[in-house]
Amino acid sequence: MPAFKAPAPGFSVRFSPFHEQRLLAAASQHFGLVGNGHLLVLDLSAAAAGGGPGGAPAPAPVFAFPTSDALFDCAWSESHESLCAAASGDGSVRLFDVALPPAQNPVRLLREHAREVHGLDWNPVRRDAFLSASWDDTLKLWSPDRPASVRTFRGHEYCVYAAAWSARHPDVFASASGDRTARVWDVREPAPTLVIPAHDHEVLSLDWDKYDPSILATGSVDKSIRVWDVRAPRAPLAQLAGHGYAVKRVKFSPHRQGMLMSCSYDMTVCMWDHRKEDALLARYGHHTEFVAGIDMSVLVEGLLASTGWDEMIYVWPFGSDPRAM
Repeated sequence: MPAFKAPAPGFSVRFSPFHEQRLLAAASQHFGLVGNGHLLVLDLSAAAAGGGPGGAPAPAPVFAFPTSDALFDCAWSESHESLCAAASGDGSVRLFDVALPPAQNPVRLLREHAREVHGLDWNPVRRDAFLSASWDDTLKLWSPDRPASVRTFRGHEYCVYAAAWSARHPDVFASASGDRTARVWDVREPAPTLVIPAHDHEVLSLDWDKYDPSILATGSVDKSIRVWDVRAPRAPLAQLAGHGYAVKRVKFSPHRQGMLMSCSYDMTVCMWDHRKEDALLARYGHHTEFVAGIDMSVLVEGLLASTGWDEMIYVWPFGSDPRAM
């Protein structure tokens, strides 16, 4: 499967919900501290034909847009096949139409957050809205057709690193914060409906099980992943230990209930089934720097992607070697 060399350290990678051979990636110079960002759209079929590191040079991205500030996350629209969003270090959210030339992008620049925007998630049920999570301690709800946010959600006491929509409920989402909590929200309510003191250290990521709308997983600086039933959140259903440093992202499988993917500053990607006593299914050590972004394809069962600060983007089927071309 293909591997790409990004122009800067990678922070996020997302499979298209419309095209099984299309991948979106966000990268930033100097590890996101200073310098430009890069939004990339990659064609996996062209990469497979053209090679990559260790062989012929991988083909150029089908869309590449440099930004004046770092990009920390990206997300595809769930309703428009060429529309996507990028989270910027200058506090903005940028909307791109990858069917248009770079000179006509971004198609919308949304400036409301007071600090870095670190996380994005597009509503997979309603499909007409997305969330941004910011270091200004807030989350914002956006519609791509509106120039201003629909609503701002306040309640966290420190940076909000990630937001994730429920895969079943169109109005429900969860957020992960440096205040060590995960919070569950309903867009019709101004305050969170549930506050989970999820970890003893910062919570960096979270995701909902795609088959059970009550199950939520969180990843933390404490090196662990915890799985929660939001109907009985006093204690986690499972605690997954195996990473050596902070867990940067967690992602539930869209095809197999109970399976989730994680990445860490320990330079590994892991696959888990939280329902099993021996929960660790696979560990991949193909990156040579912090792994910051992961995803699982909705359209191709078992197809995985990762990106990291080694400036590499890998795509591979579960059970195979990511470095096998």
